[in-house]
Amino acid sequence: MNVTNKTAVITGASSGIGKLLALRMASNGARVCLTARRSNELEAVADDIKKIGGEAVVIPCDVLERDQVFAAAEQATKALGPIDMLINNAGYGHHRSFLEWDVEDIERMMRVNYLGTVYWTKALLPQMVERHTGCLVFIASVAGKIGVPDESAYAASKFAMVGLAEALSIEVEDDGVHVLTVCPGSIRTDFFDEEAMERMPTTAKKMMVEPAGLVDAIMDALNKNRRELTYPRLIATGYAVKALAPGFMRANVKRTTKRRPRG
Repeated sequence: MNVTNKTAVITGASSGIGKLLALRMASNGARVCLTARRSNELEAVADDIKKIGGEAVVIPCDVLERDQVFAAAEQATKALGPIDMLINNAGYGHHRSFLEWDVEDIERMMRVNYLGTVYWTKALLPQMVERHTGCLVFIASVAGKIGVPDESAYAASKFAMVGLAEALSIEVEDDGVHVLTVCPGSIRTDFFDEEAMERMPTTAKKMMVEPAGLVDAIMDALNKNRRELTYPRLIATGYAVKALAPGFMRANVKRTTKRRPRG
């Protein structure tokens, strides 16, 4: 899918990957709707887009709230016309053991990362199917393919997201709607706060990459109508190892990621 002259809704567009994707898509001629909770940050992104000659509308919305999502989707359609692309990017994570993880945060993470995606997809997919054209992009995670220690709640939300995207891809393909699932590894953004960096295994820190490369890869995947993207690509070899030698994969994940007790 060439994004020129397309309309796109990008969730979690106030920072990180969402912000970079919005800037790149706008620079390539897309008309974008920026949505997230922080209106001031969204306005700053919109200003940057307008400076490069792009078009952007700002619609603050909390993906936790289903009614807000459906209202925002209606506003986006009124402002831009029929929506061609939905980038489900909003989400957050933590790094802590399951026993340390507060149940309320586990519930909230599932609602933001998974149900927020469900709400936006429910709000915009019907019009895509009716028009027999459209594209859904799910920014998931390698953690949605391979579960690792200290990411149990986050991994569960991303496994759910990956499963939703995979099933939808088959359901709506014949209706003219393309689905791309993106599984990034460790990307150097504000997503990884001080707590996460302190707990992150050395192996993961060494594999951390800059977000610009991920944005390049996403745009390339869209142009080539790919259904799945793992970035960096080398990580995808882990999927084959998990399928063919699950015991070896489990031992390797435990060896390289499980934190050792101090003292």
